[in-house]
Amino acid sequence: MGLFDKLGKGLGVSKDMNVEEYMTSEEMENVDVLNEPADFYIKPVALKDESDIAVIEAELNKKNIILLNTSEMKNRENTTKKIIDSIKEFVTKMNGDIAAIDNNKLIITPAKVKIIKNRKRPDQAQS
Repeated sequence: MGLFDKLGKGLGVSKDMNVEEYMTSEEMENVDVLNEPADFYIKPVALKDESDIAVIEAELNKKNIILLNTSEMKNRENTTKKIIDSIKEFVTKMNGDIAAIDNNKLIITPAKVKIIKNRKRPDQAQS
């Protein structure tokens, strides 16, 4: 039995330890052993109710880009419209941008990040 085996046994950890069991899901999300931390992130958010507005605003204040999935709210059109209007108001005030990707997905950007909304053919240069 090696030193690390003894130390692990003393701490109640075996070779069969499953790291995921000892880390919360939030800790697991923030672990990236292959890359150094980025300055900003693109984060997926599934819109479920009005409390998600605070999450979206917090991420935008951290200068992260949000990919918002509204499909879970498809049966609550009035509520969805109210929430999206609230998000649009916040984004406009912070000089960010918002655009639909499809019927159930939006992209929301923080201040000073703009979305080009007109569609150009691939042979047309984009600046």
